[in-house]
Amino acid sequence: MKNNYLERILTAQVYDVAVESSLEHLANLSERIHNQVLLKREDLQQVFSFKLRGAYNKMIKLSPAVRSRGVIAASAGNHAQGVALAAKKLGCCATIVMPVTTPQIKIQAVMSWGATVLLHGDSYNDAYDHAIELTKQKKATFVHPYDDPDVIAGQGTIGMEILRQHTGIIHAIFVPVGGGGLISGIAAYVKRLYPNIKIIGVEPVDADAMYRSLQKGRRVKLAQAGLFADGVAVREVGKETFRLCRELVDEVILVDTDTICAAIKDVFEDTRAILEPSGALSIAGLKAYAQREKIRHQTLIAIASGANMNFDRLRHVSERAELGEQREAIMSVTIPEQPGSFRKFCNLLGAKGITEFNYRYSDPNEAHVFVGVSVRNRDEALKLIRNLRESGLNTEDLNDNEMAKLHVRHLVGGRARDVKNEMLYRFEFPDRPGALMSFLNSMSHNWNISLFHYRNHGADYGRVLIGMQVPSDEKVAFKAFLNQLGYRYWDESKNPAYKLFLG
Repeated sequence: MKNNYLERILTAQVYDVAVESSLEHLANLSERIHNQVLLKREDLQQVFSFKLRGAYNKMIKLSPAVRSRGVIAASAGNHAQGVALAAKKLGCCATIVMPVTTPQIKIQAVMSWGATVLLHGDSYNDAYDHAIELTKQKKATFVHPYDDPDVIAGQGTIGMEILRQHTGIIHAIFVPVGGGGLISGIAAYVKRLYPNIKIIGVEPVDADAMYRSLQKGRRVKLAQAGLFADGVAVREVGKETFRLCRELVDEVILVDTDTICAAIKDVFEDTRAILEPSGALSIAGLKAYAQREKIRHQTLIAIASGANMNFDRLRHVSERAELGEQREAIMSVTIPEQPGSFRKFCNLLGAKGITEFNYRYSDPNEAHVFVGVSVRNRDEALKLIRNLRESGLNTEDLNDNEMAKLHVRHLVGGRARDVKNEMLYRFEFPDRPGALMSFLNSMSHNWNISLFHYRNHGADYGRVLIGMQVPSDEKVAFKAFLNQLGYRYWDESKNPAYKLFLG
């Protein structure tokens, strides 16, 4: 194998800063999915993630003369802390370039290890470009977060520990994938010794650079990467990591935000630990794989890659976890505006737990209800919806309606009348000082804002729902504005939840 990764991993120097993290049995989850689930607790490292392994192994191999010129890295979180800790241990200077959208808690964590933090750009790519330029200017060493053999080998020590800690048969190891450094290192070690053990990567559906690259047989660069699991929000995987993954990884599974939130809850219920979204990716993928393959009584191992969670994000995670586990059904129901119809509707719901209930008079003929109901599984939710429809009530299933889950459930309260030429769009943009004003200032004065909803999720990006009145003859200009803006957006003008509750 090129670069002889087995030897590199066996001789990697990581234990000056890292500990051999525990491999814990998740009793509740194991019982629920009828397999033995083991969790590799990399969230228990000093910086609450695995990243210190690769960073330290890279930096300790630099000569004293090279280290004296300092190291530079680009990161929005975990890699930054790993490099900063390694630099403090080795007595060298570290400069970390972070996007200006980085939450203050992450900036302070990096500075607490003695590193210098420079804020530049809205995204990791902006920070990366600036870091490369600084590296050239200062003749320092750039410590790549994933695409470096020494970094890959440092992360590969996790695979070495897993095989030492569990001597029985392992069906599969599930690994979160961003740039590919962690899964490449683990696969390089495990596959060399036990090629029958499946190595399965897990990515968010909106940050699937490795999945697409493996499908195409070449590296694919995403136009944008979803930011919920910010630890793996990478637009393009590394050259070396892609080469290794093509050779060694069995498959990559994609999971959505709700599934990730459910996985965070699963780990909490078994360990009382709270993982960050990217840290829980592997559990989400493990559950999806076990369900898809209908396997039982196998040993499945997941990597808990990090726990650098902002406390404010827990509100959003809690809301979405039940949806991800299919234990909540959300729907809109139209009922006749006549005596007894509201009672009839409640009777049809029966004794099920109500998680949310919004009722709003619509007109003399009908009213709309936005309701959340506790259910045991998705089949029970579909049965309830079917019963409501068969009873003559127009019912919309909103479980897969992102706009309804993010915005409408918090906006229900009345429909606007006589709002002409309204278009409804959902935006996701870097949540930095001035970002909202920059957005508003970019708009034509002719486009009146008729609806606006923003809710802070404790993340480094904002989610906004905006209704705008755009005259028909200006729609081309409006489309050009959207494309120039550079933010992710979705046209929600035909969304049924909009028509029922807001339009």
